[in-house]
Amino acid sequence: MIKEQISVFDIFKIGIGPSSSHTLGPWRAAQQFTASLKQQGVIEQVEMIKILLYGSLAKTGKGHGTDVAILLGLTGADPVTFDVDAVTPTFETIQQNKRLNLAGTRSIDFDYDNDLLFLFAESLPFHPNAVTFQAFLNNGKAFSETYYSIGGGFVVKEGEDNSQKAQVDLPFSIEKAKDLLHWCLSTGLKVSEIVMENELAWRPEAETKAGILKHFAVMRHCIYRGCHTTGFLPGGLNVARRAFPLNKRLMNKAEYHDYDSWIQAIRKGGNGFNYILDWVSCFALAVNEENASFGRVVTAPTNGAAGVIPAVLQYFITFCDGYDEDKIIQFIACASEVGSIFKKGATISAAMGGCQAEIGVSSAMAAAALTECLGGSQRQVLMAAEIAMEHHLGLTCDPIGGLVQIPCIERNTMGAIKAITASQLALQSNPDKAKVSLDAVVNTMWETALDMNAKYKETSDGGLATNIPISLPEC
Repeated sequence: MIKEQISVFDIFKIGIGPSSSHTLGPWRAAQQFTASLKQQGVIEQVEMIKILLYGSLAKTGKGHGTDVAILLGLTGADPVTFDVDAVTPTFETIQQNKRLNLAGTRSIDFDYDNDLLFLFAESLPFHPNAVTFQAFLNNGKAFSETYYSIGGGFVVKEGEDNSQKAQVDLPFSIEKAKDLLHWCLSTGLKVSEIVMENELAWRPEAETKAGILKHFAVMRHCIYRGCHTTGFLPGGLNVARRAFPLNKRLMNKAEYHDYDSWIQAIRKGGNGFNYILDWVSCFALAVNEENASFGRVVTAPTNGAAGVIPAVLQYFITFCDGYDEDKIIQFIACASEVGSIFKKGATISAAMGGCQAEIGVSSAMAAAALTECLGGSQRQVLMAAEIAMEHHLGLTCDPIGGLVQIPCIERNTMGAIKAITASQLALQSNPDKAKVSLDAVVNTMWETALDMNAKYKETSDGGLATNIPISLPEC
């Protein structure tokens, strides 16, 4: 079996909220399906499209924007570049006009109520997040493909596996944390440096650095926009945005006009424990309120957990003198390797492992990255990741109303704070005396995921989702 090879740009992806597995993944699947239609030379023959959503995609699909993402993906829109302010209007136009511009080239009839089916009681065995696309042609034939959104925006087409993907010759093959530590100790390289060496197998160093900085620019814009946008989140829960009033209170009438002057004003405002704690929460809230509003975020490693790493990175930039391109690249590169270890050894899909697979993994990634950037050893970096995940084990995914809002948004603040605490603990500890390894925690997280009741895996069938009385508008 060929081992999975994961790049920094597999773990970190630019996309549109609210969910990497339920929005970005299905969006990419729809794009792949239209590409298949073109490759088969049948797209001009398509008269009707039907979409079948299974398992978790069916149960929380509307709350997670799965229907929106799929229809936009079928039109040829790309989540990296599509205007976030046009997401809802475009979706509503398709519904109202009952027309779908397939791949942007062929207009066909499309009845949302009859052609997009939420199969709540059906699930496919490979993964809970499954979608089948059926294209009916004017010659009477049909063309069908099934895709699985396996978490973090990763998509697998039924019948394909890693052996069908192009492999590269990585200088440092890593499956587990022990492999990473071996390479670090034998070469003297930091985790981020190991990552950058491996990335050379895919592209030149300058291209990797530019790509990472592009992702950071999206994170930065997301935080800033989220801190300066007021109102209520969509979906019917009437959740008020909190980053805006928190930012306003903390700024205390300080003057600024852009991101850089904002950061300078925050630094001048103080450095007390409560002040810094409030800002970390504000940064995380801002990102996930944007995510919940179909805003552009960076999957890190998922959309539901997209606020943890930006919040900790913003903490490093603002309060630890980390506003330097090389340090930002180091932070994101280090974080990506920890994320890839969890994906290879366990899961980053809440539909498979609950919220420990999202907030837990993102917290571990952030803790590791912060530790390296603050001067920690390679062993302390892995120790920080272990501590962060150890205290997220068993965390369930039980979104109220199937929306990525409650408890998801606040959980990002918790994950960010835990990451900083884990980093501080690791930096003040001797990792040689640690009783629990990162690999042991990865294995435990996966075993916990397998034992976890399905109703706590992004179905909204248990937990807070069934114990909080709500009344959502009819879809």
